Amino acid sequence: MRVGSTGRIGRAGRGVAAGLALAALAVAAVGARPQQTAPAAPPPSFEEFLAGVRAEAISRGISQATVDLALSDVRPELVVVARDRAQPEVTQSIDEYAAQRLSKTTTANARLMAKRHASLLRQVEQAYGVPAPLMVSIWGLESNFGKFTGVRPTIAALATLAYDPRRSTLFRNELFSALTILDRKLASLTDLKGSWAGAMGQPQFMPSSFLRHAVDFDGDGRIDIWKTEADVFGSMGKYLQAAGWTPGERWGRDVRITKAVMARIDREVPMRSTGCRAARELSQPRPVNEWRTLGVTLAGGKALPTSEMPASLVRGRARHFLVYKNYEAILDYNCSNAYAVSVGLLADRITN
Repeated sequence: MRVGSTGRIGRAGRGVAAGLALAALAVAAVGARPQQTAPAAPPPSFEEFLAGVRAEAISRGISQATVDLALSDVRPELVVVARDRAQPEVTQSIDEYAAQRLSKTTTANARLMAKRHASLLRQVEQAYGVPAPLMVSIWGLESNFGKFTGVRPTIAALATLAYDPRRSTLFRNELFSALTILDRKLASLTDLKGSWAGAMGQPQFMPSSFLRHAVDFDGDGRIDIWKTEADVFGSMGKYLQAAGWTPGERWGRDVRITKAVMARIDREVPMRSTGCRAARELSQPRPVNEWRTLGVTLAGGKALPTSEMPASLVRGRARHFLVYKNYEAILDYNCSNAYAVSVGLLADRITN
């Protein structure tokens, strides 16, 4: 996830900006509800919302001191809501997304970083079974190999998105996870900066992912996904292992599909109907041998290998991909086909 730089507003303009943010979020909240015959109750103010967050945080066992520290000066941020509505993983096609991110420079930097950190990456791979090229690829796409981890205060971003009705439950829970990180002294308030969506550090972990998967891989007594590559790669390795990555298997591959074959696939292979948005854009899995029978070939035109491994079809505008079980682990990291395909392609470029 990327975060654009924004200017700071002075105290004199803060009240106006907050008022605009409240008005915009209130309109979004009303617009998100279905039409009713009776007038709907107005949404709570941001202050009322925060009061509820404070009370629930205390009931969850988070200390009053942590709540006061984290929430004392939080204001809603309009830019966060705007970013949520315009994510490139959603607005761009797979082809556009990959072309924009997998430049020659990015590929060269990825190969350089894989060599520079080869020893550390081998240790992480031995511990978690996740190949080095995949970790470097995710690292590159998430934070430009650690160069840009985001500047937006995590608590304010999560509070804004928790107040916005679109995915309020998700981000409210992430807000409590962030407060838990502070309460356990796993990180300081100044550490908690990242993307507009609350993703933190070089691997861009959401707070709940930090609590579940972040590790002190270098054994120095502190988990640091902001500045310590050992903890960055170790945490990514643990995450992907837990997401189901299977050592020795590939993520997917480019394939060629003619219009006639695609028409047959449209008739015979249903799309998925459950899961995240990206999962709904995947076909139901079929053994590779069945895709071969349907007429799908390798990108160069040669026949697919004979295999009973289940594979799903991901369609771009110009390129198509058969993806395997390991692809699901990448989707778990960021549920976007554009993102997951780009991660896989960059990992392949590092290897080749």
